[in-house]
Amino acid sequence: VQLQASGGGLVQAGDSLRLSCAASGFGSSTPAMAWFRQAPGKGRELLAAISWRGTIISSASAKGRFTISRDNIVSTVYLWMNNLTPEDTAVYYCAAGANISADPYSYWGQGTLVTVSS
Repeated sequence: VQLQASGGGLVQAGDSLRLSCAASGFGSSTPAMAWFRQAPGKGRELLAAISWRGTIISSASAKGRFTISRDNIVSTVYLWMNNLTPEDTAVYYCAAGANISADPYSYWGQGTLVTVSS
């Protein structure tokens, strides 16, 4: 099983960004996928999760600005982020688990760094 996150970078406050996470090695299983982030000096935070069929849960931090989606055909999950602020600076991780409420998630990507300048 492999999760490959991409799309991070340096952006300015107010910009939008789309993160992608390509999954491979799951065979016929139908994992839930999620995005987490870890800001400097803080713990890892769940942003949003999506089931195989598209059921979504979102944290308070994500609601209104971040949207999770997935394309099961290409085994990829996305995180669309709008109106970014410097407080969104963090390493963003994708994860896969048995369901959207999994704790902990079983598989993790390597993380992609998002830096938002003011």
